[in-house]
Amino acid sequence: SLIADRREGIGVCGWILVSLSFFLVVITFPISIWACIKVVREYERAVVFRLGRILSKKAKGPGLILILPCTDTFIKVDLRTVTCNIPPQEILTKDAVTTQVDGVVYYRIHSAVSAVANVTDVHSATFLLAQTTLRNVLGTRSLAQLLAGREEIARSIQAILDSATEQWGIKVSRVEIKDVRIPVAMQRAMAAEAEAAREAKAKVVAAEGEMNASKALKQASMVLAESPAGLQLRYLQTLTTLAAENNSTIVFPLPINMLESL
Repeated sequence: SLIADRREGIGVCGWILVSLSFFLVVITFPISIWACIKVVREYERAVVFRLGRILSKKAKGPGLILILPCTDTFIKVDLRTVTCNIPPQEILTKDAVTTQVDGVVYYRIHSAVSAVANVTDVHSATFLLAQTTLRNVLGTRSLAQLLAGREEIARSIQAILDSATEQWGIKVSRVEIKDVRIPVAMQRAMAAEAEAAREAKAKVVAAEGEMNASKALKQASMVLAESPAGLQLRYLQTLTTLAAENNSTIVFPLPINMLESL
């Protein structure tokens, strides 16, 4: 923690001022009670300063808190989850492709004292750190890794942010990469590459189908060659199929032996 050690206390003059403030509250009671009692909501915590020094290492609240006029001041800190929207960042990937990536960071303050004492503006610091971390992490990945490994990249960014903001009292709960924009020319090239890959795969599948059909026809011809009657039955089955479709034309096969005699 960056909070200075408080062992030396507020000193003799400080205790004199605190005593005078307490005495002022007593003699003006009950009017002074309205200035001394503050309400802290359930999702808030109050960091109290007495003569410029943090009164306790633990924030006060929720509920009613008592402060002394003239010597005490306090700052309220919201502990609810904050949504940090990272605008599109221009990023050059590892394989020299320019992309625009945006994301969302969800975080909350778990230590109100650290958030007040260790950083000037905790929300602005977290926002700028998230932008820088997003560019640094994505700059070490290729375009294929960026498109396919969003969840892994998000977890890596979350771990880096959580470690860096720990001393600010921040807990990063989730990081999401929303959109990845690539140039139009690159989109066309990727689409052409994917189409060519699909066409090549289709041709391979068609060739494999032709090969399997040829093998099946070869085996069928061998079976029919062993049984001439089987060929006649196959012919009759073909005629039955043609007749069922209301065709007026029937093709009769002419044996090759007759052609040779002619």
